[in-house]
Amino acid sequence: MMPAAKPANIDWISNLRLIALYAVIILHSTSPLLMGYGRVPMADWWTADFFNALVRFAVPVFVMITGALLLHREYEIGGFLKKRLSRVVVPFLFWSLVYVWYSWYIEEITFGADAWLNIKIVLHLLKVGSSYHLWYVYMLIGLYFFIPIIGKFVRNATPIEILYFLIVWFAVMLITQPYLSRYNPAVDMHYFAGYVGYLVLGHYLAFTDFKVKHLRIWMLALFVLSIVFIAIGTYLIIPYPKLPGTMFYEPVNPAVLTLSASVFIIAKLTVPKVSPLVIRIRDFVGGYNYGIYLGHALLLYFLDDPFGISYKLCAPIIAIPLTAFICFILTLLLVWIINKIPFLGKWVAG
Repeated sequence: MMPAAKPANIDWISNLRLIALYAVIILHSTSPLLMGYGRVPMADWWTADFFNALVRFAVPVFVMITGALLLHREYEIGGFLKKRLSRVVVPFLFWSLVYVWYSWYIEEITFGADAWLNIKIVLHLLKVGSSYHLWYVYMLIGLYFFIPIIGKFVRNATPIEILYFLIVWFAVMLITQPYLSRYNPAVDMHYFAGYVGYLVLGHYLAFTDFKVKHLRIWMLALFVLSIVFIAIGTYLIIPYPKLPGTMFYEPVNPAVLTLSASVFIIAKLTVPKVSPLVIRIRDFVGGYNYGIYLGHALLLYFLDDPFGISYKLCAPIIAIPLTAFICFILTLLLVWIINKIPFLGKWVAG
């Protein structure tokens, strides 16, 4: 049976959460340049491809952190869903409406005199997502419904049973990739598919004490190899329209899995000694983590237009992380200000 205690040295999870958040913003800062393949200098495209490969661990690591923090605990289903969904859904609805406004502001959508038609437009955007990055929240809500069930399994399973689940999950992930689909049998294995495996993997890696010499060095090597595989693999398949060009970027992908697992273990094994001031800053920023995720896309839009702060600011190797950092700080400031609104801010700032 897996242990029921919290992961030791919880600081590493706090560190990892902020790293993953910054990685998400870097990822989204690279997107316009990546989509310009064939129309931008190849050196610039390769820079964006490298950064994109480097930070593809972000969303899987977020899910793994969720598994590490939540699966070891016993829940009353109603109380768990009420607590978790209220924290997620209310800020999500607020920011979804903000992105509906932005779509109207840039004239992607228009509202007319027919009130019911306007409502249907908004409801449709809420159903499919009013901004590209909000898919994560829809996925997270689905996982929350499943956590009380998968958590019961994890808490009562032996390490061998956990490994069995993870091995089958990885095998299903492997054979459902487009480049291996010809080997996909008719056996229905979708029960093991999707992001739920990252929940279990996060719990397993957080609570397992691996007796492996030089583990951090091995994980650094795996991290580098995963980046190379993702970046070069993406370059090689882009000219072939039969294969999705983002195939190696997809979160549920073997290379992204190895990248994410290596980052998770490296963070677990690396707890740097820092001053109390740095810890206070980290914890302050971490308190607005969800709000920063929800709001950062809006800041990226406005940084680019009208201020011209994007990958085009200077050489992309500098502009991409710099744009992401500026966006990070300004979004933190924005959600902090929103949080100060009486009776409202703490519900929508995330």
